[in-house]
Amino acid sequence: MNILALDTATENCSAALWIDGHVLHREREAERGHAELILSMIDELLRESGATLPELQAIAFGRGPGSFTGVRLAASVTQGLAFGAGVPVVPVSDLRAVAQQIESSQNVLVCNDARMQEVYWGCFTRGADGLMLPVTDERVSKPSEVRVPPEWVNTPVTGVGRGFAAYPVLADPLAHIEPGLLPRAHEVAVLAVPEVQAGRVKAAAEAVPVYIRDDVARPKRP
Repeated sequence: MNILALDTATENCSAALWIDGHVLHREREAERGHAELILSMIDELLRESGATLPELQAIAFGRGPGSFTGVRLAASVTQGLAFGAGVPVVPVSDLRAVAQQIESSQNVLVCNDARMQEVYWGCFTRGADGLMLPVTDERVSKPSEVRVPPEWVNTPVTGVGRGFAAYPVLADPLAHIEPGLLPRAHEVAVLAVPEVQAGRVKAAAEAVPVYIRDDVARPKRP
């Protein structure tokens, strides 16, 4: 099974190619230029592997939440490639992709910096198959409004994501913090595998971003 994955939701631009359990990947943290970077990364991975787009079983992408332009870019590139190759798509939560990077914790709170003094956040727990599963809806709020589920109050919780670096108040009273992590296409690919295996894929036209904060593109009223 071959799955191409890409993510441009944050400063970290990345692409990965899952080939029967082996993952090739590229990533680079940059403030801008993601459109050029992601296309060159995809070209490199396809050349290195010898695979072609029509041979893919799916194209997975980080569907957000993240920066407005970054999430939109990932969706549009995915949609264009999938239409041209005639393959389906798999949207993957960027918060879940960050949680998946933590291998040693059962319960994970992800907080990504959403700017405007807010964070995108969600809670995830590890399933029997080792994949992170959502426990709460994904939200955007002020750091002071972030809450773990009541059943987690007396259990160890690991906090991950750049939101913890931007707003240190989030760290109290968590057991452990990983404040430097950003979503990566590697985990997007890993999380997409069971979706493809189960046939839970979407048509290319359904490669749409999830912003959560729905007012960023809306003009302010005078």
